[in-house]
Amino acid sequence: MTILNRSIQQIVPPRPPHETLPTMYDLPFENAEEPGLPDEFHYLQPQLLSATLRIAQYGEADIFSVGDMNLYYDARHTAWYKRPDWFAVVGVPRLYESRDMRLSYVVWQEGVSPFVVVELISPGTEKEDLGQTERGEDGIPTKWEVYEQILRVPYYVVFDRYSNNLRAFQLVGGHYQQMGVAKLGVPITEWDLCLGLWQGCYQGIERSWLRWYKADGDLILTDSEQLEASEERAAAAEQQAIEAKQRAEALAAKLRDLGVDP
Repeated sequence: MTILNRSIQQIVPPRPPHETLPTMYDLPFENAEEPGLPDEFHYLQPQLLSATLRIAQYGEADIFSVGDMNLYYDARHTAWYKRPDWFAVVGVPRLYESRDMRLSYVVWQEGVSPFVVVELISPGTEKEDLGQTERGEDGIPTKWEVYEQILRVPYYVVFDRYSNNLRAFQLVGGHYQQMGVAKLGVPITEWDLCLGLWQGCYQGIERSWLRWYKADGDLILTDSEQLEASEERAAAAEQQAIEAKQRAEALAAKLRDLGVDP
């Protein structure tokens, strides 16, 4: 993507930002040579997080969650962005202007920052993901600075799939404090949910996955899991009906043998 050369007449008072700043459809990339997803896990894990995110306080149309999307955070530096492995925003339309799928998420246009950000540690990214790096000479803020100090994301979660180590940080007093990870995982109390580990098979791959639970510990099912569970319940009910009929027929036969008309 290239920066558009716009000649915009300056007036007093200044024009509003949505008239003068680039839109989410023409903002440039910070690094045109940046590679895409590093592996299949980084593709599947965000899908599972979005597929199991159900928040009672918000309808599906008011939740936006996505993986590997450019997150633009500074209207003064429109080329600066971070690309979380997954993030969720509530209180915004799932579709941009209620009609289009987003190509990026521009905070100053949307007016709402992410509520939860998840980073999946890759070889070589652990220090950056855990805030152990400093700004370079280009002055671009680190990932930790952006999430903590600029966007003030309430919950920041880091997951290492190689060790299944789950770490979470909550914004308290303007700074991240590491949270204790309970048996169910990381409690997101505002949503009455927990983000925890699940050992199971997703998209044909058996391993530990990060997914959403209800606060009471019930697993939130994907649409396909709900369909499978519904089919299993229907099959079990049908089998119970068959067995009940067989028992009734056996009882009737026994009564006839005893000379009793059932």
